[in-house]
Amino acid sequence: MQTTTDLRYPIGKFNRQEPITPERREALIRILEEAPASYRQAVQGLSPEQLETPYRPGGWTVRQVVHHVADSHMNAYIRLKLALTEDQPTIKPYEEDKWAELGDTFSTPVEVSLMLLENLHIRMVNLLRSLSESDWQRTYLHPQSGETGLQTVLGLYAWHSQHHLAHIKTVM
Repeated sequence: MQTTTDLRYPIGKFNRQEPITPERREALIRILEEAPASYRQAVQGLSPEQLETPYRPGGWTVRQVVHHVADSHMNAYIRLKLALTEDQPTIKPYEEDKWAELGDTFSTPVEVSLMLLENLHIRMVNLLRSLSESDWQRTYLHPQSGETGLQTVLGLYAWHSQHHLAHIKTVM
C-alpha cells in the first residue's frame, strides 16, 4: 500500500529528541551551517514565475518561504541569546502567517534573505559551537508551547531548515 506524503510536511513533523549527544548536536549544527548554501542552490535558476509558485495548494510561494526562513531564524537567534543571558526569559511569539503577507515579502528580492541567512547562520553556528554543557541546559518560556530547552531549539531549527528546503524543491 502506497502512503501519500503530506505536502505540508514533506520530511515529516518535528520530532523532539532530548537529550542530544554532543555528536548529534554537532550534526544538527552542521545542518544549520550548510542551510544557506542549500537554499541558494535550491532557488538558483528559478524563473520569476517559479518564485511566485506556491509549494502546495494554499501554501506560500517560494519567495515567501525564503523570506519566512530568514524571519524565523532571526527570531531563533534572538531567542537563543535571550536564553543565554537571562534566567528563563519569556520570549515573544510572532504571527508568521501575517509576516509572510507583509509588503516587504513581495517587494524584496530573495537574494536579500539569502544573504541575511548566510550571515545570520555564521553568527548562529559560532554561538552554538561556543556553548558549554551547562549552556545547553538553559531554557526559555514560550507562551504557547511552554519551557523550551536550547537542545530542542537546535533540533527544531535544523529540522525547520530542511523542512522548508523540501518545500522549495517541490517547485523546482
